[in-house]
Amino acid sequence: MAYRAIVVDDDPNMLDNIVNTLKRSADFEVASSYGHASAAINPAAMFHPDLFLLNVEDEETLNMVSDFVDKFPGAYILGTMNQWDPIIARKTSEGGATGCILKPLTARDILEYIQLYSIRGEHKPAKLISFFSPKGRAGRTTLAAILALLIAEKTGERVALIDADLQFGDLPIFFDLEPKRTVVEATQDIKLLTPVSFAPYFYPIKDGVELLSSPDRPEYAELVAPESLTEVVMMAGNIFRYVLIDLPSGFNPITLNVCRVSNLVFVTTMINSGFEIKHAKKAMEMFDSQADGRRKVHAVFTRVNPFTEENRQKISDQLGYPVDDMIPNEYKMISVANSGRLAKGLPMDTLLMKTISGMADKIIASAS
Repeated sequence: MAYRAIVVDDDPNMLDNIVNTLKRSADFEVASSYGHASAAINPAAMFHPDLFLLNVEDEETLNMVSDFVDKFPGAYILGTMNQWDPIIARKTSEGGATGCILKPLTARDILEYIQLYSIRGEHKPAKLISFFSPKGRAGRTTLAAILALLIAEKTGERVALIDADLQFGDLPIFFDLEPKRTVVEATQDIKLLTPVSFAPYFYPIKDGVELLSSPDRPEYAELVAPESLTEVVMMAGNIFRYVLIDLPSGFNPITLNVCRVSNLVFVTTMINSGFEIKHAKKAMEMFDSQADGRRKVHAVFTRVNPFTEENRQKISDQLGYPVDDMIPNEYKMISVANSGRLAKGLPMDTLLMKTISGMADKIIASAS
């Protein structure tokens, strides 16, 4: 059955081009076309459309995306752009649209984008989640990997893992993978990519979870520009409902840029000698000085023993910030991660897994 389409574009030549493209395809029926969104939104109802192509580079149309979503809840609503703009794409998503597509477009392009966005999950903005630690060996990577698997299992939505620990990323080892494409190729190509052409850079892991791998050699980290990595993260949000980014330890342009665009940042610290709390305090103060820092940054302490509320309060007092989550010590889980068997089965009966499952529930609730 053909899609019944409404096209809105303030460029008459582009409007004619899109209409003629759709008319040549048996997969589409052009119900009507308009030069302005305000002229389209009310009369469109008489055609019972199930597809809208809206030029979101026009500010009026971009601001009316949510109106179209509310009035036509069952329709696919694609924002069209001449050049990919991550800010416009994000605003379009915030309006509840299905996604964005680049012009000029073909009938096949539209079908590919509809398919890609249909399996992404709810038509809501992506949840971009960064995992940061002041120093290494804090359990940051293990936490990110387990959360990705649990969120995908609980929601049925697509989840991306981006290994941005560019010199010493371990996520490919955790899943026993050797991806052919890495974050290096993605950042170098990002200006030429669209969500459809970007999707193959991710390697399937399990049940809706996919990985964009770190470089296979430490020196390749120098090829990744912080601004390009930020664009990679933001475009990933058009393909995946949740994007989890494993960052390198310590502050640098990579961590600062990615955390800036993230909705949630977990500052992850392992309890060992006591110095870790001082390091975490410095990190929390650094984030707290940035816009939205207090709202989106959460302190997580791993390998906590004893795993009690009294100990949580003690650590919070020393830290000077609430401890949002604690992870108990669990050597069984560490051995599973280090063996490359992480995607083959998680021991859900352990206290560690029950605790991280609770974290996943909170993340999902915040994204709804």
